[in-house]
Amino acid sequence: MVDVTCVGVLVADVVGKPIDRFPDRGKLALVERIELHAGGGVSNTGTALARLGISTAAVGKVGKDGFGDFLTHHLAAQGLDVSGIARDAQEATSSTMVLVHSDGERSFLHYLGANAALTLEDIDFQKIQQSRILHIAYAFLLPGLDGHPMVDLLKRSREAGVRTSLDTAWDAKNRWFSLIQSYLPYVDYFVPSWEEARKMAGDRDDPRDVAKFFLDHGVRIVGLKLGERGCYIRSAEGEEVQLPAFKVPAVDALGAGDAWVAGFLAGMVKQLDLERCAWLGNAVGASCVMSLGATSGVRGWEETLELIRQHGGPNFER
Repeated sequence: MVDVTCVGVLVADVVGKPIDRFPDRGKLALVERIELHAGGGVSNTGTALARLGISTAAVGKVGKDGFGDFLTHHLAAQGLDVSGIARDAQEATSSTMVLVHSDGERSFLHYLGANAALTLEDIDFQKIQQSRILHIAYAFLLPGLDGHPMVDLLKRSREAGVRTSLDTAWDAKNRWFSLIQSYLPYVDYFVPSWEEARKMAGDRDDPRDVAKFFLDHGVRIVGLKLGERGCYIRSAEGEEVQLPAFKVPAVDALGAGDAWVAGFLAGMVKQLDLERCAWLGNAVGASCVMSLGATSGVRGWEETLELIRQHGGPNFER
């Protein structure tokens, strides 16, 4: 049995820094660094969870290619169960060119690849039944699951006694709430970014209003990732927590939202209260942005608690 099974997007990230403009056509420009990283919500959140000591399985699809080899080997080395990762002979592994600007913000060129071919038939439901939490990363980038298959997966998981968590990506097709609405009654933890949450909630401006919108549609707990403003969490019972982000030197914001989710879910696995889950999310997100790449800066459990103590956080001893 594992604590969390992460289902969804697996990506090979080619990260370059700093890139503030493209060279002229046919010309070459030098950058400080170009690196290959495992990316996508399954890899980012799953790796961070494993580093925090949370047993984690990765479920998704990659190609039978070099990027696919890299991702499966890398995740296994991080301690994740990769037996649920399917290999596709027809589709290449999904990949992203990540352009990190000098201020730490990023732009992306993305290829869906094998992620688009992931379907319910590729998922061993027995693996999910043996988990405490099913985490989906990311809705809107999984065309083989988005829609009725996602509803079926979330509903079956809830009926099996598994708590469900859902993260989203930017919806380039502009479906937003019309697609996500049917998922929400089967979601325990909804953890979108602020900009994505606003789009789904009809461009509401207040985190409280946005969270209430999703709670009114059946979600049990909403965790909004507010970027530099920290996070806002609200439960169906009316409990709410808002915490500012840690003040740390930011090198690269890649994967910060996924890292926040890992901290939040680690708190849920350990049955901590919402305030401590928020502190964990912010701490793991902060450790992420202090290094280049989506997971290189993520720390272990005790180091993360020390970072929380350094920022005036609560005691985690039980």
